[in-house]
Amino acid sequence: MSGVRVLVGTKKGAFVLSADGKRTNWKIDGPLFAGWEVYHVKGSAVDPNRIYASQTSGWFGQLIQRSDDGGRTWAPAGNEFKYDGVPGTHQHYDGTPRPWEFKRVWHLEPDALDADVVLAGVEDAALFRTVDGAKTWQEVSGLRAHGTGPQWQPGAGGLCLHTILTSPSRPGRITIAISAAGAFRSDDDGVTWKAINRGLKSEYIPDPDAEVGHCIHHIAMHGSRPDVLFMQKHWDVMRSDDAGDTWHEVSGDLPTDFGFVIDVHAHEPETVYVVPIKSDSEHFPPEGKLRVYRSRTGGNEWEPLTKGLPQSDCYVNVLRDAMAVDALDECGVYFGTTGGQVYASADGGDSWRAIARDLPGVLSVEVQTLR
Repeated sequence: MSGVRVLVGTKKGAFVLSADGKRTNWKIDGPLFAGWEVYHVKGSAVDPNRIYASQTSGWFGQLIQRSDDGGRTWAPAGNEFKYDGVPGTHQHYDGTPRPWEFKRVWHLEPDALDADVVLAGVEDAALFRTVDGAKTWQEVSGLRAHGTGPQWQPGAGGLCLHTILTSPSRPGRITIAISAAGAFRSDDDGVTWKAINRGLKSEYIPDPDAEVGHCIHHIAMHGSRPDVLFMQKHWDVMRSDDAGDTWHEVSGDLPTDFGFVIDVHAHEPETVYVVPIKSDSEHFPPEGKLRVYRSRTGGNEWEPLTKGLPQSDCYVNVLRDAMAVDALDECGVYFGTTGGQVYASADGGDSWRAIARDLPGVLSVEVQTLR
């Protein structure tokens, strides 16, 4: 029988939640790497037993862990991430130039066709690639060579490259997002890049319509339509129908258009999910009611999904990489909170249940669909 494996990164380790195709009875394994921040855990689409994890500590630094048996055992992989000498600086909060500094890996994106190939988004904003299963890493230096680099500045979470999108139907295309710089796209496998922020507006920067400087929280894409992108920005839910060349707002009737996470239904490319948060200073659901909002029309028209979610006195947040969907016939949707809960819906969001409670604060959620 088919099943799912939910990979959860938290502030104090990683957890693996597994269930069969009915998604009713869940087993929780962990914590893995207990006490360490695990920013991201993601498995290969080619080999589901191959899983990569980003493990970091203020005391001991950054490690990439690799499992070849579905998360039962792990071993440290190569951890030599070095900027390759691209000159320049980035702008700090106070406007002064700062040299590039490697701090941590925010996101791991295994290749759709080769289990040994992985892209890694890091802080300070850079993109790295391994082609040997994480033994060695090489910077994709064309990104930092983009002429706007000196204008990039850290968001509240740091100068992080947190979103990486690729598609087998568009070989060579990589779309990334950086907080707070914006979105960028390469159509030649990372050799050259262009800023794709036209249509974004950010009132809190000197030029609201600037080419770069926008604080993007997450971008999502359905694999069958690589030209259609959905974005949760620091205020505004946005959509692009031309691979990011232009954007338009689709916040519509949301109670607030601030949030961190956004994702797309596995089988319905126009069905989109967000979790609105009250404001950029109050990172909790409006009225203390945890609600996922779903649009079946690609934006603008949104419905609250509340069945099984706490509707009073709930003041958690859902971070940018903490939602995922499975590919079973009735799409499952999963998200984790800063309060340590992981919620799952086996019916596309109509109803929810907590499949884990009282974990450390959740940083990321990914799902593997096991056939």
